[in-house]
Amino acid sequence: MSENVEAVRAGVVSRYGELAKAVQAGKQVIDCESHEFTGGCFGAAGYDDTTGLPDGALRASLGCGNPVAVAGLRPGETVLDLGSGGGIDVLLSARRVGPAGKAYGLDAAPEMIELAKANAGEAGATNVEFLHGDIEDIPLPNGSVDVVISNCVINLSADKPRVLAEAFRVLKPGGRLGVCDVIADDGLDPARRAEAEHLVGCTAGTLTEAEYRALLAAAGFTTYTITRTHAATGGLHAAIIRAAKPAAPPGVTIRPMREADAAQVLAIYQAGLDGGNASFETTAPTWQKFDAAKLPLHRHVAVDSGSGQVIGWIAVSAVSSRCVYAGVVEHSVYVHPDHSGRGVGMALLNALIQSTETEGIWTIQSGVFPENTASLRLHEKAGFRVVGTRHRIGRHHDRWRDVILLERRSTVTGL
Repeated sequence: MSENVEAVRAGVVSRYGELAKAVQAGKQVIDCESHEFTGGCFGAAGYDDTTGLPDGALRASLGCGNPVAVAGLRPGETVLDLGSGGGIDVLLSARRVGPAGKAYGLDAAPEMIELAKANAGEAGATNVEFLHGDIEDIPLPNGSVDVVISNCVINLSADKPRVLAEAFRVLKPGGRLGVCDVIADDGLDPARRAEAEHLVGCTAGTLTEAEYRALLAAAGFTTYTITRTHAATGGLHAAIIRAAKPAAPPGVTIRPMREADAAQVLAIYQAGLDGGNASFETTAPTWQKFDAAKLPLHRHVAVDSGSGQVIGWIAVSAVSSRCVYAGVVEHSVYVHPDHSGRGVGMALLNALIQSTETEGIWTIQSGVFPENTASLRLHEKAGFRVVGTRHRIGRHHDRWRDVILLERRSTVTGL
């Protein structure tokens, strides 16, 4: 970890530790002046119903929204609050998930953990647990929570990519992220932006909407939306960030393809080609050619959760450099022959549909040999339609072959 990240973290822990002590001493604390936000979304004012919550939890509320209200929590779910402070969002989450669910709070300041535990005891909450640790290194196993929330805390981290990657890691397949945070307008003067961030307490800086979207995609989220809720000073805004981890069959995780996956991806590619009905190609390309041809935001792998082995992949290429076809891509999907029948192909296709629609792509297309009936059935289930048959379009192993052209038109983009 860089010295800068450690220094920022130490400063945040010290600052919020002092705020926790002030709350314990009966004081009302603030991290920035409430008038820096419009619309009354600052602190406890951002909640619709705080009935029955301990006074200490209300006085320690330093957020810029109400992530519990946007997370869609359901009874029985497990939820994690990143930077839980005095515990207000944990206690509200615990109510929503009920006795069959659980709410975790994670905070790096020991004083905040002590305050939150006291508040939970006063509230009589038994389905909560507060963890001491860093949001860049969450002390929970892979795939252990249904929902991750956070309230104006991610902006305090000097390693925001790591925070979002950790949130993705601990979410179960199909899990959700619901965050309130502060974002910045694009193109702000750096000095004015820094001054505004200081005024609203974003000491480690903010992200723009484009930067947030890029980091969510890089972490592996395939759907994400950012909705501005209230204006703040100097071109900053309180915003709701929602995202979802792709769903997957039991024992499987869908995540972004990495360079370290190259050997396994190409081996699966070659196994598919060796079957004779996957492509006109007969030999998998080098990783350099593969990497250059595939669009970076829409390449996913299916990983066996037990072994960590890549068992399938999906990726797309642009069909043309002409701007009129900017939203049209051609995809390939391959599953390791030892893992067919597990639902891996459908999970990969669904992840691709989500990531492409999120980024405004309106058509996914592919060519499939008529003999590849399993692929044709898979694509039909995923909403692809047959455009037509291209007869004797090319030679493969010394014989002419037909190709069925399939496409899926987005139900979101370009309607």
